[in-house]
Amino acid sequence: MKKYVLYLLVAFSSLTIMGCSNEVLSGEKPPAVQINIGNENYETKLGTYCWKNGCVDTVGPVDLLEGKEPIKVSPGEKVSFLMDYEPKPSEFHLMQIRGGNDKEVMIEENSFSAPTEEGVYYYSYGVWWMDDKEENVSHGDAFYSFVLEVQAK
Repeated sequence: MKKYVLYLLVAFSSLTIMGCSNEVLSGEKPPAVQINIGNENYETKLGTYCWKNGCVDTVGPVDLLEGKEPIKVSPGEKVSFLMDYEPKPSEFHLMQIRGGNDKEVMIEENSFSAPTEEGVYYYSYGVWWMDDKEENVSHGDAFYSFVLEVQAK
């Protein structure tokens, strides 16, 4: 969990240093993100973000999702991200938190595979809308949280 807090601090601080521009974003806050598993879509919880009206800082995924029922998945099941918004973010990262430890998970074609080991896993999906002309200028960012429970069938 300490690594996750450090990760958020670095991300938040880098936006302050890099600069943030709000020229291309619409809406009062970042768009909703869903995850798709099988034929079902599930909501994620919006956490910390910087958008055109300023920045909002929240607790990490484990605290943010306290009391929320985990989404049940099979080992290795495909999990896809859905965002009905243009422009799409240009950068994204996925952190997995389990038992106080966190690690980055690779995303390919807007998807990742659920863990193969049974248990409860918390996730933070971070996305950034970076300027395509000016290096290190962000138009906005957002972190979305969700929790999965891997169960053998």
